[in-house]
Amino acid sequence: MKLLHISDLHLGKTLHRVSLLEAGDQPVWVERFLALCETVRPDAVLLAGDVYDRSAPAASAVELLSRLLTGLTGQGIQVLLVPGNHDSAQRLAFGRTLLAREGLHIAPPLAAPGALLRVTLNDLYGPVDFWLLPYLFPALASEALGTEFRDYDAAVRAVLAAQPIDFSRRNVLVAHQNVTVGGVELERGGSETMVGGVGQVDVSAFDGFDYVALGHIHGGYALGRPGVRYAGSPLCYHFNETRQAAKGPLLVELGEKGTEPSVTLLPIAPLHPMRAEAGDYESLRAAEAARQAGGEYLSLTLTDRRVTPEISADLRGLLEAKGSVLMELNSSWQAEAGAATLSATALDESGLAELFTGFYTQRCRGEAPDAPSLALLQKGAELAERADFRLPPSEREIEQLLALALKEGQI
Repeated sequence: MKLLHISDLHLGKTLHRVSLLEAGDQPVWVERFLALCETVRPDAVLLAGDVYDRSAPAASAVELLSRLLTGLTGQGIQVLLVPGNHDSAQRLAFGRTLLAREGLHIAPPLAAPGALLRVTLNDLYGPVDFWLLPYLFPALASEALGTEFRDYDAAVRAVLAAQPIDFSRRNVLVAHQNVTVGGVELERGGSETMVGGVGQVDVSAFDGFDYVALGHIHGGYALGRPGVRYAGSPLCYHFNETRQAAKGPLLVELGEKGTEPSVTLLPIAPLHPMRAEAGDYESLRAAEAARQAGGEYLSLTLTDRRVTPEISADLRGLLEAKGSVLMELNSSWQAEAGAATLSATALDESGLAELFTGFYTQRCRGEAPDAPSLALLQKGAELAERADFRLPPSEREIEQLLALALKEGQI
């Protein structure tokens, strides 16, 4: 059985004030991925969460996801999708029963009694059971299973233990979590921000699965064994990610039970390659002036002087003439300013619900929020994502939060 594993599309993402949807980066990637599928002809595509960058996506992001999913099902490819921490599980699951008839299988929000969506496909070796695990907060597992969980690892293990998994058959898990190896977080892509390591699940929780298709971390790599993998994001969403050799979907070929799956990276070229350079001003300017390539997204760091308006205008004009965009212009002399920028970037690029939850956990000495608190945090994050920060909260927004707080017994 041939599978394509992708994750963390973040449709609708804006990077340094450039909309990757409006600039064509994400639409072009979708078309190139669909063309790749016509060549590879996979049996299924595993989409491991964070399809949107915001839980309340713009109409253009919804339309692009529709184009992707319609294109895949139109090729007769089964699609197995789980919501990530940036997604609204409720919105994604709308019409899922009807969509399943067309080969689009979407994991619903976890509810009592904690059963996961299972999809069974067959090949010449027999059945393969796919288990779809949406992004899991401990409070959601507590509510679904009727047992209190205070950490992510215990919650994920309990949910998986509650499933009727026959490990004598081949089993594939699709999940979106922060997975570690022995408590150690491996390489990140650069555009994920966790708060104090919140959300860690040890890779041993997935023992027994023949393949585990993970999302959440934007770098692509295996964890502990070849069959547990992050696919990584399809495009660079942070200049740290330019250190990765290539980005693209993972072609996973499942053989008979007891054999390791074959995993191959299939790179997809981006519309605008990203590049980061550092050096003294004169050398950087000379190198960029001599460079023939254009149409890039760039980060430049000056090592010999501070950034001035004149330098900024000069470099931006030089690069814009080549069709490139100077997204970052920094100086290694500006360490304090750089730290402030990192904080702002972290807030922009993380799911607000996850940030709120992590902050709550830190303030409560490591205890994750219970179900009523989580509901309030998620509602606050949803309202914040929709808000115009130039304006004070509206009376309606305040009323919604107060009503929810009263309902959940928080005030």
